[in-house]
Amino acid sequence: MRIKQAVKKTRSILKFAKSLFKDSMYLASDVPISKEINHNNWQNYIVKLADKPGNRVLEVGSRVVVSNSMRKLFKHAEYVGFDYYPGENVDITGDAHKLSSYFDKKFDLIYSTAVFEHLAMPWIVSQEIVKLLNVGGYVFLETHYSYASHERPWHFFQFSENALKVLFNEKMGVKCILAGCSNPINACFSGQASEYLRYKPIGGMYCHSEFLGQKIKEVSDFNWYNCTTSEICNNSHYPTLNTI
Repeated sequence: MRIKQAVKKTRSILKFAKSLFKDSMYLASDVPISKEINHNNWQNYIVKLADKPGNRVLEVGSRVVVSNSMRKLFKHAEYVGFDYYPGENVDITGDAHKLSSYFDKKFDLIYSTAVFEHLAMPWIVSQEIVKLLNVGGYVFLETHYSYASHERPWHFFQFSENALKVLFNEKMGVKCILAGCSNPINACFSGQASEYLRYKPIGGMYCHSEFLGQKIKEVSDFNWYNCTTSEICNNSHYPTLNTI
Protein backbone atom coordinates (compact mmCIF):
# COMPACT_ATOMS: atom_id res chain seq x y z
CA MET A 1 0.00 0.00 0.00
CA ARG A 2 2.78 2.38 0.92
CA ILE A 3 4.63 1.54 -2.30
CA LYS A 4 1.54 2.35 -4.39
CA GLN A 5 1.11 5.66 -2.57
CA ALA A 6 4.79 6.49 -3.11
CA VAL A 7 4.54 5.68 -6.83
CA LYS A 8 1.39 7.75 -7.15
CA LYS A 9 3.02 10.68 -5.35
CA THR A 10 6.14 10.42 -7.52
CA ARG A 11 4.07 10.44 -10.70
CA SER A 12 2.19 13.48 -9.45
CA ILE A 13 5.45 15.32 -8.73
CA LEU A 14 6.86 14.40 -12.16
CA LYS A 15 3.69 15.55 -13.87
CA PHE A 16 3.84 18.86 -11.98
CA ALA A 17 7.54 19.32 -12.83
CA LYS A 18 6.81 18.58 -16.48
CA SER A 19 4.05 21.17 -16.55
CA LEU A 20 6.39 23.72 -14.99
CA PHE A 21 9.03 23.03 -17.62
CA LYS A 22 6.48 23.40 -20.38
CA ASP A 23 5.13 26.63 -18.96
CA SER A 24 8.61 28.10 -18.57
CA MET A 25 9.13 27.78 -22.32
CA TYR A 26 6.41 30.40 -22.85
CA LEU A 27 7.83 33.02 -20.50
CA ALA A 28 9.85 36.00 -21.73
CA SER A 29 12.98 36.80 -19.76
CA ASP A 30 12.66 40.54 -20.38
CA VAL A 31 9.06 40.83 -19.14
CA PRO A 32 8.89 41.70 -15.42
CA ILE A 33 6.44 39.62 -13.40
CA SER A 34 4.25 41.64 -11.06
CA LYS A 35 4.60 40.60 -7.43
CA GLU A 36 3.15 43.15 -5.01
CA ILE A 37 0.48 44.33 -7.47
CA ASN A 38 -0.30 41.24 -9.52
CA HIS A 39 -3.83 40.13 -10.42
CA ASN A 40 -4.27 38.22 -7.17
CA ASN A 41 -3.18 40.82 -4.63
CA TRP A 42 -3.41 44.36 -6.05
CA GLN A 43 -6.68 45.01 -4.19
CA ASN A 44 -5.16 44.50 -0.76
CA TYR A 45 -2.10 46.49 -1.79
CA ILE A 46 -3.94 49.65 -2.83
CA VAL A 47 -6.35 49.46 0.12
CA LYS A 48 -3.41 49.43 2.53
CA LEU A 49 -1.87 52.28 0.56
CA ALA A 50 -4.83 54.63 0.53
CA ASP A 51 -7.46 53.63 3.10
CA LYS A 52 -6.81 56.46 5.55
CA PRO A 53 -9.11 59.02 7.19
CA GLY A 54 -9.42 62.12 5.03
CA ASN A 55 -8.34 60.37 1.83
CA ARG A 56 -10.54 60.31 -1.26
CA VAL A 57 -10.55 57.30 -3.62
CA LEU A 58 -11.96 57.22 -7.15
CA GLU A 59 -12.60 54.05 -9.14
CA VAL A 60 -12.94 54.60 -12.88
CA GLY A 61 -15.16 51.85 -14.25
CA SER A 62 -16.83 51.00 -10.95
CA ARG A 63 -20.03 49.36 -12.20
CA VAL A 64 -20.36 45.80 -10.95
CA VAL A 65 -20.12 43.57 -14.04
CA VAL A 66 -18.05 40.51 -13.12
CA SER A 67 -16.30 40.95 -9.77
CA ASN A 68 -17.63 42.42 -6.54
CA SER A 69 -17.39 46.07 -5.55
CA MET A 70 -14.35 47.21 -3.58
CA ARG A 71 -16.30 49.97 -1.86
CA LYS A 72 -16.67 48.02 1.37
CA LEU A 73 -12.90 47.46 1.58
CA PHE A 74 -12.28 51.18 2.03
CA LYS A 75 -13.39 51.59 5.63
CA HIS A 76 -11.71 54.95 6.32
CA ALA A 77 -11.26 56.74 2.99
CA GLU A 78 -14.13 58.25 1.02
CA TYR A 79 -14.89 56.03 -2.00
CA VAL A 80 -16.46 57.35 -5.23
CA GLY A 81 -17.51 55.11 -8.12
CA PHE A 82 -17.47 56.47 -11.69
CA ASP A 83 -18.72 54.69 -14.80
CA TYR A 84 -20.00 55.29 -18.31
CA TYR A 85 -23.32 53.64 -17.43
CA PRO A 86 -25.43 53.85 -14.28
CA GLY A 87 -25.69 50.70 -12.19
CA GLU A 88 -24.71 48.99 -8.97
CA ASN A 89 -21.77 50.75 -7.26
CA VAL A 90 -21.89 53.83 -9.54
CA ASP A 91 -22.08 57.28 -7.93
CA ILE A 92 -21.36 59.44 -10.98
CA THR A 93 -21.81 58.64 -14.67
CA GLY A 94 -19.92 60.23 -17.51
CA ASP A 95 -17.20 59.97 -20.14
CA ALA A 96 -13.75 59.20 -18.71
CA HIS A 97 -12.22 61.30 -21.50
CA LYS A 98 -13.70 64.32 -19.66
CA LEU A 99 -13.17 62.93 -16.17
CA SER A 100 -11.88 66.09 -14.47
CA SER A 101 -14.97 68.05 -15.50
CA TYR A 102 -17.18 66.01 -13.14
CA PHE A 103 -15.32 66.82 -9.93
CA ASP A 104 -14.31 69.91 -7.99
CA LYS A 105 -12.15 68.05 -5.47
CA LYS A 106 -9.05 65.96 -6.08
CA PHE A 107 -8.30 62.40 -5.01
CA ASP A 108 -5.51 60.55 -3.19
CA LEU A 109 -5.96 57.37 -5.20
CA ILE A 110 -7.50 56.82 -8.61
CA TYR A 111 -7.61 53.27 -9.88
CA SER A 112 -9.09 51.37 -12.78
CA THR A 113 -9.18 47.71 -13.82
CA ALA A 114 -10.22 46.12 -17.12
CA VAL A 115 -11.15 49.54 -18.50
CA PHE A 116 -8.24 51.03 -20.45
CA GLU A 117 -8.54 48.49 -23.27
CA HIS A 118 -12.03 49.94 -23.89
CA LEU A 119 -11.01 53.61 -24.04
CA ALA A 120 -10.94 55.19 -27.48
CA MET A 121 -8.22 57.68 -26.48
CA PRO A 122 -6.44 56.36 -23.37
CA TRP A 123 -3.78 59.08 -23.53
CA ILE A 124 -6.52 61.65 -22.93
CA VAL A 125 -7.89 59.69 -19.96
CA SER A 126 -4.44 59.40 -18.41
CA GLN A 127 -4.16 63.20 -18.48
CA GLU A 128 -7.59 63.53 -16.93
CA ILE A 129 -6.66 61.15 -14.13
CA VAL A 130 -3.44 63.00 -13.36
CA LYS A 131 -5.31 66.31 -13.25
CA LEU A 132 -7.57 64.89 -10.53
CA LEU A 133 -4.76 63.52 -8.34
CA ASN A 134 -3.35 65.37 -5.37
CA VAL A 135 0.42 65.68 -5.38
CA GLY A 136 1.55 62.59 -3.50
CA GLY A 137 -1.53 60.70 -4.65
CA TYR A 138 -1.43 57.34 -6.42
CA VAL A 139 -2.75 55.95 -9.68
CA PHE A 140 -3.18 52.20 -10.16
CA LEU A 141 -4.14 50.45 -13.39
CA GLU A 142 -4.65 46.87 -14.38
CA THR A 143 -5.55 46.14 -17.97
CA HIS A 144 -4.94 43.46 -20.60
CA TYR A 145 -1.64 42.76 -22.27
CA SER A 146 -2.93 39.75 -24.25
CA TYR A 147 -6.54 38.66 -24.16
CA ALA A 148 -9.48 37.47 -26.23
CA SER A 149 -11.53 39.98 -28.18
CA HIS A 150 -14.45 41.12 -26.06
CA GLU A 151 -17.10 43.83 -25.71
CA ARG A 152 -16.71 44.80 -29.34
CA PRO A 153 -16.79 47.22 -31.03
CA TRP A 154 -15.36 48.99 -27.95
CA HIS A 155 -12.27 46.85 -27.59
CA PHE A 156 -9.51 49.14 -28.83
CA PHE A 157 -6.12 48.48 -27.24
CA GLN A 158 -3.98 46.03 -25.31
CA PHE A 159 -1.11 47.31 -23.17
CA SER A 160 2.29 46.12 -22.01
CA GLU A 161 3.60 47.46 -18.71
CA ASN A 162 5.83 49.75 -20.80
CA ALA A 163 2.77 51.23 -22.48
CA LEU A 164 1.33 52.11 -19.07
CA LYS A 165 4.61 53.78 -18.13
CA VAL A 166 4.27 55.93 -21.24
CA LEU A 167 0.66 56.86 -20.49
CA PHE A 168 1.68 57.95 -16.98
CA ASN A 169 5.14 59.43 -17.36
CA GLU A 170 7.40 61.77 -15.38
CA LYS A 171 6.94 64.53 -17.96
CA MET A 172 3.32 64.81 -16.75
CA GLY A 173 4.43 64.58 -13.13
CA VAL A 174 4.02 60.86 -12.39
CA LYS A 175 6.74 58.57 -11.06
CA CYS A 176 6.46 54.83 -11.64
CA ILE A 177 6.51 52.89 -8.37
CA LEU A 178 5.77 49.37 -9.64
CA ALA A 179 4.98 47.88 -13.03
CA GLY A 180 4.82 44.39 -14.47
CA CYS A 181 2.70 41.62 -15.92
CA SER A 182 0.88 38.61 -14.54
CA ASN A 183 -0.98 35.47 -15.59
CA PRO A 184 1.22 34.04 -18.38
CA ILE A 185 -0.58 32.47 -21.32
CA ASN A 186 0.43 29.34 -23.25
CA ALA A 187 -0.58 29.84 -26.88
CA CYS A 188 0.03 28.68 -30.43
CA PHE A 189 -1.08 29.57 -33.93
CA SER A 190 -4.14 27.69 -35.18
CA GLY A 191 -4.54 25.51 -38.24
CA GLN A 192 -6.16 28.47 -40.00
CA ALA A 193 -3.00 30.60 -39.73
CA SER A 194 -0.55 31.12 -42.58
CA GLU A 195 1.11 27.82 -43.45
CA TYR A 196 4.52 28.75 -42.08
CA LEU A 197 2.97 29.69 -38.71
CA ARG A 198 0.52 26.82 -38.17
CA TYR A 199 0.67 25.32 -34.68
CA LYS A 200 3.86 27.15 -33.76
CA PRO A 201 4.01 28.14 -30.06
CA ILE A 202 3.78 31.81 -29.10
CA GLY A 203 5.77 32.89 -26.08
CA GLY A 204 5.82 36.06 -24.05
CA MET A 205 2.05 36.42 -23.68
CA TYR A 206 0.57 37.64 -20.40
CA CYS A 207 -3.08 38.30 -19.65
CA HIS A 208 -2.64 41.28 -17.33
CA SER A 209 -0.37 44.28 -17.05
CA GLU A 210 -0.24 46.40 -13.89
CA PHE A 211 1.06 49.87 -13.07
CA LEU A 212 1.32 51.84 -9.84
CA GLY A 213 2.48 55.43 -10.02
CA GLN A 214 2.65 58.45 -7.72
CA LYS A 215 2.07 62.06 -8.67
CA ILE A 216 5.23 63.87 -7.61
CA LYS A 217 4.52 67.35 -8.96
CA GLU A 218 1.83 69.49 -10.54
CA VAL A 219 2.25 70.04 -14.29
CA SER A 220 -0.37 72.45 -15.58
CA ASP A 221 0.87 72.76 -19.16
CA PHE A 222 1.45 69.12 -20.14
CA ASN A 223 0.99 68.51 -23.86
CA TRP A 224 1.73 65.28 -25.72
CA TYR A 225 2.95 67.27 -28.70
CA ASN A 226 5.66 68.84 -26.55
CA CYS A 227 7.07 65.44 -25.50
CA THR A 228 9.87 63.54 -27.17
CA THR A 229 9.88 59.75 -27.30
CA SER A 230 13.13 59.78 -25.35
CA GLU A 231 11.53 61.74 -22.51
CA ILE A 232 8.50 59.50 -22.11
CA CYS A 233 10.38 56.23 -22.74
CA ASN A 234 13.00 56.79 -20.03
CA ASN A 235 15.75 57.46 -22.56
CA SER A 236 15.40 53.98 -24.06
CA HIS A 237 15.32 53.36 -27.80
CA TYR A 238 13.97 50.91 -30.34
CA PRO A 239 16.15 47.76 -30.40
CA THR A 240 18.85 47.62 -33.04
CA LEU A 241 18.83 44.75 -35.52
CA ASN A 242 21.46 42.76 -33.62
CA THR A 243 19.49 42.91 -30.36
CA ILE A 244 16.00 41.95 -31.59
